[in-house]
Order: sequence, then C-alpha cells, then structure tokens
Amino acid sequence: MVDVNLYEGVSVANSNPNATKNKISMVVLSGDMDKVMAAFLIGTGAAASGMEVTMFFTFWGFKAIQKNGTKPGTTMMGKMLAMMNRGGLDAIGPSRLNMGGMGRWMFKKMMDEKGAASLEELYQIAVELDVKMMPCDMTMQMMEYGMETMRDNVTDPVGVAAFIQEAAESKITLFI
Repeated sequence: MVDVNLYEGVSVANSNPNATKNKISMVVLSGDMDKVMAAFLIGTGAAASGMEVTMFFTFWGFKAIQKNGTKPGTTMMGKMLAMMNRGGLDAIGPSRLNMGGMGRWMFKKMMDEKGAASLEELYQIAVELDVKMMPCDMTMQMMEYGMETMRDNVTDPVGVAAFIQEAAESKITLFI
C-alpha cells in the first residue's frame, strides 16, 4: 500500500456552488512528465480530501495510462505513431529540457533525492484512492490503442459525452 499521508490536512473549498457532487473532473491531454505529474498530484490530493475524482485521458495523455513497453497500432500509420510516441509512465519526459531523455533522467534523480513521489507511485495512490480513469474512445480508435495496451484499472473507453456528464456534476473541472 502506498502512503497517502502526503495529503494529510488537505481541504478543498467549494469552487462551483451549483455542482451536485463533491467532485473534480479533469481532461488529461498532455503526455509530458510535469503535466501528468500535476494531474496526478491534483487528482490524488482531491481524492485524499474526500472528493470523487474523474480523469479523462485523450491524445498524448494516453501515455499516463498505457502499460509500459506496449506498442499500439495495427496499420502502418498507427505503428509509426506508436514508434514516435513511446508510452507508459517510464517513457514520459518533461515538457521542457528533455534533451534526448537526459532531462527525464535528471528529474527522476532529483525527485528520488528529495523524496518526491514518482509518477508510478502517484499512479498507484490514485488507484488506491479510487480515482476513475477514463480513456477517450475516439482517441483509442484513431490512434489504434486496444484495451490490452491500457493499465488494468482503466475503465472501458467512453465518449466525450460521458466526461461532460461527469464534469457537469463537478465543483472543479480542469484541462491539463
């Protein structure tokens, strides 16, 4: 079990008084290390404070819910895209200063030295806190991802209408 004491004392103020539930919904579009980390930090912090959390992953955000080392794609274009867009938490690099992977290595080393949670640890915390992780059906079809490339706790693919319904009930909605 991952330690969630990181969020002890967290409280979330009511941002949308018309919301029907104590809930946060976010679109995770980016596959950059710093942005995925922010999404998981916000999501796990909200879940630890008692909020229901839904994360809707689309386009490059799929890197965060893709099994490490899997390669989607059935057509030539799909396979080319998968080769250019290596996925999985182990392959995610920072949005700036990646320097051919050197930036990713540096950030991981600095995080480890400072005792910061890794992306994998944040992901596991999200799982333990029942954060709902929804992959976009259109993106899965277009980019040729199958459920076999997704992590086990990811929901079945959903359309944007399912996310809109989640967001409509939420106090907070974010786009990362």
